[in-house]
Amino acid sequence: MDLKKKRPFFVFCHRKSSKKEKNYMNHTKYVFVTGGVVSGLGKGIVAASLGRLLRQRGYSIAVQKLDPYMNVDPGTMNPLEHGEVYVTEDGAETDLDLGHYERFTGVNLTKYSNLTSGKVFYSVIEKERKGEYLGKTVQIIPHVTDETKRFIRKNAEKTKADIVITEIGGTIGDIESRHFLEAIRQFSFDVGRENCCFIHVCLVPYITGSNEYKSKPTQHSVNELQGIGITPDVIVLRSDGPVGEEIKRKIARFCNVDADCVVSDITLKCLYDTPVALHKEGLDKAVARKLKLGGRIDLKEWRAFLKSVKSAKKTVDIALVGKYVTLHDAYLSVAEALNAGGYACGARVNIRWVDSETVTAQTAPVIFAGVGGIIIPGGFGNRATEGMIQSCRYARENDIPCLGICLGMQMMAIEFARDVCGLKGATSGEFEPQSDCKIIDLMNDQKNIENMGGTMRLGAYDCVLKPGSAVYAMYSRPQIAERHRHRYEFNNAYREIFEQNGMSLCGQSPDGKLVEIMELPGKSFYVGCQFHPEFKSRPDEAHPLFAEFVKKSVQHSMETNK
Repeated sequence: MDLKKKRPFFVFCHRKSSKKEKNYMNHTKYVFVTGGVVSGLGKGIVAASLGRLLRQRGYSIAVQKLDPYMNVDPGTMNPLEHGEVYVTEDGAETDLDLGHYERFTGVNLTKYSNLTSGKVFYSVIEKERKGEYLGKTVQIIPHVTDETKRFIRKNAEKTKADIVITEIGGTIGDIESRHFLEAIRQFSFDVGRENCCFIHVCLVPYITGSNEYKSKPTQHSVNELQGIGITPDVIVLRSDGPVGEEIKRKIARFCNVDADCVVSDITLKCLYDTPVALHKEGLDKAVARKLKLGGRIDLKEWRAFLKSVKSAKKTVDIALVGKYVTLHDAYLSVAEALNAGGYACGARVNIRWVDSETVTAQTAPVIFAGVGGIIIPGGFGNRATEGMIQSCRYARENDIPCLGICLGMQMMAIEFARDVCGLKGATSGEFEPQSDCKIIDLMNDQKNIENMGGTMRLGAYDCVLKPGSAVYAMYSRPQIAERHRHRYEFNNAYREIFEQNGMSLCGQSPDGKLVEIMELPGKSFYVGCQFHPEFKSRPDEAHPLFAEFVKKSVQHSMETNK
């Protein structure tokens, strides 16, 4: 070994990349987004906004997130613990930040877009048990870091993206994410430092006592990152207002970055203003210079979209009835899909967050007074479902536009069975497994499932729409594909009695075995769907169901509030 070459010591422990891997590594540029000081700074929004800006420069992009928690995926986590679980087209249960990525960039992500510490360690342990390490002592370096790098390369390989943007969850200094930081440090040497750009997002707090923004937390955070071996190329300053040029110059000087690579990211009223604001601050320009990217940016379409958002003159209140409403992030994609539906018809949606445990026959008239529509989203378990059923009944009897999603559709079915079909004991097998009137029940291939994680019907499945139905008109095509995340289905034994009593089972699987959508003809809008349409809604392209639901809600609100 020629030590005179003075190569960094960590080069010696790198696994040699295959020729196929090197081809993708040479073709693709990589951006890594880290965060410091506190969590919840909006690293995901920065990553998503950068993705939009680079797409508008003409590049294909892929976005992924490395999450430090030990769960294999967030699928078994309580929504009140971690927010919603976002589902990709190929059925991966992922972090909610992936929803931001898809909504901002318009790119459908995959199972290679979210990696957790749990998934990395699980994979390494499986390989060790199979003897794939040839008797070696399995360690964080190189085995865990190599597995992480393999995942990043795999995303580039599968997507063939020009640029892969990777967000590292948590903050600098977290023990849980240290192996991810080590992996991306190594990765920059694997692919060449000129092909990597490190962005660090830091809080710049405002101290009211001294009436000034403080740069010291950012300086300490960058110093911690440099101690790990990563020198940021761009620093994004999160603050509630403009920090001023003096603070930016000070941070640039102390953190060894160019002055125009310190970017301000202030709190905005409209989330979707962020790409334009960061462009004005020069984020994409700084990244393009670092990665030697060409192309001119075109934000005309995005600016036109923002103009339509801000020109909305109508408003509508929509009640979101759920069991996790104390944490709004549990219904993040639903809320954004409602907003997109409003954008599509020139209206602002005010969400009235309703805890389903509070809804009874007596309280419903007060709770839903003045609302234009009622939406009942997904969830799991028996708790607070009677309130959802009462909400369905109130909407149906008073012809208030109502959209039920997943569990929401199942509650629609149970309410209809009880109050219209006369099946007073109607319930779900999830709530009462021994009941003899299970309107909702397990699929046959789900009855012997032991592991809860990753075993539901997940990802995109086809659905055939009934010609002449309202949903057929909304989609304007005979067959659709929507994303699912559930285990229980409508019980086919009750199809006939439902249809005899007026419920149209207007969306079914191509083989006709599964009910995907039901609607009540004669109502302004009364639709339940077993899938999650919110996952395919985009701010500048509202999902058909949400677009029509919000439109009908606006009409109802205008008619009842004349």
